[in-house]
Amino acid sequence: MKFETLLFDVDDTLLDFQLAEKKALQALFQEEELLLTDEIEATYKKINHQLWRDFEQGKTDKQTIMDTRFRLLFEQLDKKVDGKWMGEKYRQHLSQGHDLLGNSKAIIEQLSAGYDLYIVTNGVAKTQYQRLNDSKLTTFFKDIFVSEEVGYQKPMIEYFDYVFDRIPSLDKEKTMIIGDSLVSDIQGGNTAGITTLWLNPNQQPVTPEIQPTYEIRQLDEIFGLLQ
Repeated sequence: MKFETLLFDVDDTLLDFQLAEKKALQALFQEEELLLTDEIEATYKKINHQLWRDFEQGKTDKQTIMDTRFRLLFEQLDKKVDGKWMGEKYRQHLSQGHDLLGNSKAIIEQLSAGYDLYIVTNGVAKTQYQRLNDSKLTTFFKDIFVSEEVGYQKPMIEYFDYVFDRIPSLDKEKTMIIGDSLVSDIQGGNTAGITTLWLNPNQQPVTPEIQPTYEIRQLDEIFGLLQ
């Protein structure tokens, strides 16, 4: 199949979100003169992951995630903090995290010569734009669609309808979404009726209800699918 349009997720697809998150947490805790243990970091990730999963399912909104995740974390540590303020400080640190995942920039640069590339990402617009700009990726994409600006998020069909309406002469049969999330990227792409490519470096098991069209372990394997 000859593809024309490639939709790329950002976090843990193009940019190393795990590293950005770790650096941001370390900076925040150092700033607050608190000790960030492995246990606390794991607890934060569990809370944050569940909040974003609720967001994907339309059970909560982005602002609630921003304002409550650190309050919930410190409640488990029997401490009271201003969760909203800590959330703002954390996002400032997170926006500095623009480490590329592997050789993703070289791959994107090569693909941009033959395909129309677009960013499709859930998250905070200001944070995502800064990270993409700092990583020097922005120039290779024709447009960037952040859930905060769209008003809907992956995997909601309304998100994809918004994106499709704004891509000139889009042919869904020649469109593929590439991402690491089975729910937001693969389920979203399946629901939207486009080809899905799951970046699965850790060989996580596929769920029966969410089946990607293709699966790869490293992003550069995409070239073999596009030939």
